Amino acid sequence: MSLDLPLLFALLLTFGIALYVVMDGFDLGIGILFPLAPSDADRDAMINSVAPIWDGNETWLVLGGTLLIATFPVAYSSLLPAFYVPLMVMLFALIFRGLAFEYRFRAERRRAFWDWALAGGSTLAAFCQGMTLGAFIDGVVPGQGPLGFISWFAVVSGLGLIAGYALLGAAWLILKTADSTGAFGRRMTRPALLATLAFIALISFWTPVAHPQIAARWFSLPNILFLWPVPLVTALTAFVIWRAVPSQHEAVPFLGSIVLFLLALSGLGVSLFPYAVPWRVTLWQAASSTPTLEFTGVGVLVTLPIILAYLAYAHWIFRGKVKAGEGYH
Repeated sequence: MSLDLPLLFALLLTFGIALYVVMDGFDLGIGILFPLAPSDADRDAMINSVAPIWDGNETWLVLGGTLLIATFPVAYSSLLPAFYVPLMVMLFALIFRGLAFEYRFRAERRRAFWDWALAGGSTLAAFCQGMTLGAFIDGVVPGQGPLGFISWFAVVSGLGLIAGYALLGAAWLILKTADSTGAFGRRMTRPALLATLAFIALISFWTPVAHPQIAARWFSLPNILFLWPVPLVTALTAFVIWRAVPSQHEAVPFLGSIVLFLLALSGLGVSLFPYAVPWRVTLWQAASSTPTLEFTGVGVLVTLPIILAYLAYAHWIFRGKVKAGEGYH
């Protein structure tokens, strides 16, 4: 029995997106929370907690884009022109954030400028990613103009992703920092969790109302019998995060936040499958030829273990909490 290569690559692409959202999400969340930090020393600790790994996390963004153009060129040719504006703004925001990482420790008179550059770049990048996701769910209209992606649903999706990344960032601070910085992470986690849950609920209500296909997928029989645990597990996960914030189990809020994101992504997958371009092109219609997929698969088999290995090694080497005076200096 032959492998369903388009489906396999769709799962691989989803895996890369999920890792990007989680791994770059917490360091974008650090930037989003940056202006709220109690002191400059806390901001130093926040930067130092992600400094060894933040640029490596963006590897998944490159991998996702490469896989999309190589394995689903029809989807790439439809989606990229529709989302030129938010994607270009996102890339410039990420570049500006990277400059802020490098310059803020060296700046003497303009450190505040680079602090706001880091915060603004992180927030804008998150908002653009969320807007792109919301516009993707709404569907790409052929011939839409460069601003056709803008809608109230896309804006709400952008704000929701900002809240979610702030949650990941706050939970990361609980895990990786101590003293006043860790306490700041604990103070921020619960408000960020409430905001994230509010946006999840709003988007979960909005999508089936706006798209009958999604409503049929979730609420028709027998689908509802299999899918009802998703919102229940989401609520239980949120409860675990809430209870763990003041406890000594410092990894639980971060791990719970990851689970929350994965549940949201799984719900999105259930809603949109089998479309590569909602609601027009399926995975199999968008996929490359079989020889192209096989050739790409060989490259993935070589590069993916290397990426996973060096990221795992970096996290292992820099395990433990960031201590005062250590880091990016």
